[in-house]
Amino acid sequence: MAKNIAVIGDAETVKGFAAIGLDIFPCDDFEHAAKLLRNLTDGDRYAIIYLTEEVYLSVEKERARCSQRLTPAIIPIPSVRGSLSTGRQRLSSFVEQAVGSDIIFNN
Repeated sequence: MAKNIAVIGDAETVKGFAAIGLDIFPCDDFEHAAKLLRNLTDGDRYAIIYLTEEVYLSVEKERARCSQRLTPAIIPIPSVRGSLSTGRQRLSSFVEQAVGSDIIFNN
C-alpha cells in the first residue's frame, strides 16, 4: 500500500501543496492541530507529515508520542509568515548528536 504525504498548517501556507497532490489539513487552532496530528499518526496512511513551524512547536506532546516510530516522519516547514529556524535548529541538533560538533552551521 502506498503511503501519502500530509501537510498541516495555516490555510494560506498549505493550499499550494494540494496542487502537487499532497493531502492538506488547514488548521489555525493549535489545540485542534494536536488532535489532527494524533488522528493522522494513529493511522498507517502517511509516510511523511509536514507541519508549519508554528504548529510543529505547539504539538510537542504529540510529536514525542511518535518519536520512536519510523513512520510517519514529522518535518517542520516555514509558513508564509517566514521561518522560525526550527528546521535548522533540529538539523543542527541531529548533526551535533551524530558527530559531537555542529559541523554544518558552526554554532
